[in-house]
Amino acid sequence: MATTRDQGWLDAVVAGRDRLERSTTAERVADLLRAQILEGALAPGLRLSEEALGGALGVSRNTLREAFRLLVHERLLVHEYSRGVFVRVLTVDDVVDLYRARRLVECAALRYWPSAPEAATTAVRRAIAEAEAAAADDRWVDVGTANMRFHQAIGGLAGSDRIDAAVAGLLAELRLAFHVMGDPRTFHEPYVAGNRAILELLTAGEVEEAVRRMDRYLVEAEEQLVAGFAHLDTTR
Repeated sequence: MATTRDQGWLDAVVAGRDRLERSTTAERVADLLRAQILEGALAPGLRLSEEALGGALGVSRNTLREAFRLLVHERLLVHEYSRGVFVRVLTVDDVVDLYRARRLVECAALRYWPSAPEAATTAVRRAIAEAEAAAADDRWVDVGTANMRFHQAIGGLAGSDRIDAAVAGLLAELRLAFHVMGDPRTFHEPYVAGNRAILELLTAGEVEEAVRRMDRYLVEAEEQLVAGFAHLDTTR
């Protein structure tokens, strides 16, 4: 398990403190922590110190505990009796289940492309551009974050707040699995071109082909992660 001696995670959370309103709530604290998980700043196994985090964010212990409770319910954190709260460590079964859910949601969401508002389609294009710019600069962790935004934007094509929330939860949980991949470039680089290919199919009106491409894409990503977990088990 990681410990709070590594202060990088706390600095990342504090950097996002402006996302909290002055009169903060547990939901807003949970939103902030979820966003940091989605961006890869909080690694699996990391212990979240109540004292350090509460002091850094200027929130009460009760507020922080309620935020933790919400994220435990979302399977992003885990509470270990007498030890504290930790960022959850996923299993290979989690990965398989997450990708099953993603294929159902994202492939269906793509079919909304022809009727989606401009803001939703622009979000897809923006995420792809961000990933391509990060790849050009060899910022592969940032490529992973932009890739998450691409998939969040795909869910956004459906125009449903509930689907947006579901996709955000799936992707935040999935980001915890990415840590088993030792080299972020090896894992993320192929999907930069893959995202662009899906966009080109959508803009050409070939929506069903884009759906088929997304399904294959997600199957391949799942296989990579499952193999990563298998390799991790053999090296322990």
